[in-house]
Amino acid sequence: MPIYEYVSSAPDDPESSCRVCARGFELRRPVDRDPLDVCPLCKHPVRKVISRVNSPTITKPLSVTDAKKAGFTVLEKRDKGVYEKL
Repeated sequence: MPIYEYVSSAPDDPESSCRVCARGFELRRPVDRDPLDVCPLCKHPVRKVISRVNSPTITKPLSVTDAKKAGFTVLEKRDKGVYEKL
């Protein structure tokens, strides 16, 4: 299930939101459900916020020993079309 972020529709007006929706909150919901329109606590309007996407970054290429430890077969090219297992 994806995590959705919500924040109050009027964050500058403390009368129209509680502490939770004024700061913003995260909620795990199934994809097939409609987004929330109101805060579950104070019932004031909220809007869905598009958050950052967390993508993995590779800091360094895998070494031969790292690849072998991970269970990969490491091959090295010797001649035209001929590979040798390391």
